[in-house]
Amino acid sequence: MRSTIMHSLGWLLAALVPFAADAASVAQQEFTSVLRCKPDLAHGESLFETCAACHGADGAGASDGSVPAIAAQPVRYLARELIDYRHDQRWDLRMRHFTDVHHLSSTQDVADLAAYMASLKPTRSSGQGSGEYLQYGARVYARLCASCHGAAAEGDARKGDPRLAGQHYEYLLRQLHDAVEGRRPNFPRSHKRLLERLQRPELTGLADYLSRLGA
Repeated sequence: MRSTIMHSLGWLLAALVPFAADAASVAQQEFTSVLRCKPDLAHGESLFETCAACHGADGAGASDGSVPAIAAQPVRYLARELIDYRHDQRWDLRMRHFTDVHHLSSTQDVADLAAYMASLKPTRSSGQGSGEYLQYGARVYARLCASCHGAAAEGDARKGDPRLAGQHYEYLLRQLHDAVEGRRPNFPRSHKRLLERLQRPELTGLADYLSRLGA
């Protein structure tokens, strides 16, 4: 009985692999198309009115970490995340709804919205951790993260590495655990391997450290 069940599960997973690969391929094609578009900030601002209901007019998100800060993130990063939500490469029911073709009907829409969000001024989080593990977080960041995300966690617009400074503690901590536990399909495998080596105080400290960095 057990072998039959395992065989069925194996067959199901094997059958799903081509669908996942197709979704990733379509997402990549859309992303490439977005990067070719010339953004219209005025149109992006009008599209952002829908996003502002959760993320706030300034893109600061929610201090409890239920909604991330998105202001001043790199265009390439924002465009990638928007596209990944609509192709199940990242999971959130609200975001899947608001990134579908009824809300963002074209790659031009994605480009306009991403450019507008990137143009917003950086914000600083009021949602931080206890400070107990800050020293761990600072060491981990300097050793593993700063080379890509910048010494001040400002991100990299050219490569699309996200800005981590001033992001909400609870949001950061949840994303770190989601990445390690496989709930972020689009999370780079190289990053996942790095995070898997960290203990709870290091993950907690890392999220806390980043949340306290200035705008």
